[in-house]
Amino acid sequence: MFSDDALLAEIPRLRRYARGLTGDAARADDLVQDTLERALVKGRLWRPGNLRAWLLTMMHNVFVNQYRASGAMDFRAPEDLPEVAVRPQQLDGIELRELERALQQLSPEQREVLLLVTLEDMSYEDTARILGTPIGTVMSRLSRARERLRQVLAGQSAVPDYLKVVK
Repeated sequence: MFSDDALLAEIPRLRRYARGLTGDAARADDLVQDTLERALVKGRLWRPGNLRAWLLTMMHNVFVNQYRASGAMDFRAPEDLPEVAVRPQQLDGIELRELERALQQLSPEQREVLLLVTLEDMSYEDTARILGTPIGTVMSRLSRARERLRQVLAGQSAVPDYLKVVK
């Protein structure tokens, strides 16, 4: 059986998924509660492995069962459906390549810290432990990396003015 702490740790993810399924905060909270209740009742059926996947699968099934039971199937004519604005996606690939190129212009130390903290969502403490550096160094590198990334993406000079060679 899973631990209570493991179950509690999954609640934020369950809430996020429930909100996406229902589109309503109150209904999402009810769905999370129903899912947790079912998980506690059926906990003996859980096989050690990925608790999150088990809970999300259970939530999906609870949602589908509730939806079917409510008979909330509402079919509309295409002309009665509201128009949904769609964001243009032509520039996404270009922006992604620009970001990748900008990341490569960072020093390896700055790039490591930036990727660990932002992409991998690591804490400063964990990042410092992974890299074997003091936490202050991690914070400093992260700050410099973010500033440098802003400059490169804004098309500013590769070398800050205070470091330029004066003749």
